[in-house]
Amino acid sequence: MIKAIVFDLDNTLVDFMAMKQQAINAAIRAMIDAGLPLTFDQAQKKIDHIYQERGIEFQKVFDTLLYDETSQLDYKVLAAGIIAYRRAREAALVPYPHVFITLVQLIKRGIKLAVVSDAPSREAWLRLTYLNLHHLFDVVLTHEDTGEYKPSPVPFKTALERLGTDASEALMVGDWAERDVVGAAKVGMKTVFARYGDTFGTKHSGADYEINDIQDIVKIVDHYNKT
Repeated sequence: MIKAIVFDLDNTLVDFMAMKQQAINAAIRAMIDAGLPLTFDQAQKKIDHIYQERGIEFQKVFDTLLYDETSQLDYKVLAAGIIAYRRAREAALVPYPHVFITLVQLIKRGIKLAVVSDAPSREAWLRLTYLNLHHLFDVVLTHEDTGEYKPSPVPFKTALERLGTDASEALMVGDWAERDVVGAAKVGMKTVFARYGDTFGTKHSGADYEINDIQDIVKIVDHYNKT
């Protein structure tokens, strides 16, 4: 019997990497137009390096780029980058196909839903709210809520406790095998690898199931619950 499903957020519900790249590209072009003394390729490589050092959610990437290149903040260039980034992000931030209808179908079946994400709380809630998904989840947990990153068992155990569900009655759905699948399996959850969101070229996920469309989760639930 499946009573609850826990989802990763980025690259599982939303194509985060595609959104991020489009927003960064728009910001680079805007900053160059405003006077950034770099070519597009140079700026892109430097920004990629900053993210590699500071993490993909680092919020001061353009400030750092400008300090590294000019030893000062040119607010004309910075503002151009920030505004272009935000506009492009909003245009590109969309859920994967069938996300909304799948979540609604699961809710109609009486399934409790949760999100467990390594993203900062503010960013996770902004993405969920922008997509109008924030009302659909019973529990939303981020790194800041538990102090632990996946694959630590703590986020998964905390989500299950708040859902009031045993691990054997829950599915974990995520795109990152080493974090989502490994972490959930450690606590006894059944696992689903979202191959449609895989950005690592994963060959063997180790998950109980692999899906190419999020809507396939409904079939898995119906199989267990004999609907």
